[in-house]
Amino acid sequence: MSQFHLIAPSGYCINQEAAQRGVQRLLESGHQVENQTIIPRRQQRFAGTQAQRLDDINGLVNLKGENNIVLAVRGGYGASRLLESIDWAGLAKRQQQHPLLICGHSDFTVIQLGLLALNNVITFSGPMLAGNFGAPELDAFTQEHFWRALRNPTFSIEWQGNGPDWECEGKLWGGNLAMLVSLIGTPWLPDIDDGILVLEDINEHPFRVERMLLQLYHAGILARQSAIVLGSFSGSAPNEYDAGYSLETMVDFIRSRLDIPVITGLAFGHEQQTVTLPLGAQAFLKHDNSGSRLTISGHPVIKA
Repeated sequence: MSQFHLIAPSGYCINQEAAQRGVQRLLESGHQVENQTIIPRRQQRFAGTQAQRLDDINGLVNLKGENNIVLAVRGGYGASRLLESIDWAGLAKRQQQHPLLICGHSDFTVIQLGLLALNNVITFSGPMLAGNFGAPELDAFTQEHFWRALRNPTFSIEWQGNGPDWECEGKLWGGNLAMLVSLIGTPWLPDIDDGILVLEDINEHPFRVERMLLQLYHAGILARQSAIVLGSFSGSAPNEYDAGYSLETMVDFIRSRLDIPVITGLAFGHEQQTVTLPLGAQAFLKHDNSGSRLTISGHPVIKA
């Protein structure tokens, strides 16, 4: 049994029914769910006023107890507006006692990367309340990988990836590609050498994904990594105009520019089936003809 504390720093939760279903599921599984009153909050397209959404984040500084799982209700847009007002130092100090297990993805990536960049705070890129826990059917793979990451000081993820044979270790980081690219040139983008960079996105045509990857490449960020792992890019189907250009041909083009491997096929992102990755943890990546494997350690976990 765990204690979930909800936050909504981004977009208004348009699917209120899904959010309530998520709450109900967590309660029925024996967990506590705090801060439910934020779910219907709304101002324009955002999940409440600037002050309310900022308070969701800065209020975590005073969140008491251990084994608190902080769960974002949904993504959307809005976290970028909060960056210069977040109490980064206060959050880092709070993490030194009984670390909060902070989980979300999508728009939330900018806050996760800010925590990692400024104070090396590890958070979990994984499921959210409405889209995942509140899905019509809760995906067993997603649920299992969520608890695997939060309960085990060392854990592994295996998948049938595509890419060259490769072994490396480094700091695991990344998340949503568009959000990561939006932080280039700001204090909130982690400065990581020899890392394992994991990326995903949704509703971006392959040429837009390519353009963002090229921005990371031209900024010198890709070449400094030990490996790049691509998760799911939902809603990126090519059209008639593409004439054979696709996500696959785009990846081949990016690979042609790099001396490090690009491994594809990880179930990570905006699909119902997603792994949970602790951003900032240590990871060992191995890929060969039998498949891909990430072994991850050094992240906070639920204490027994």
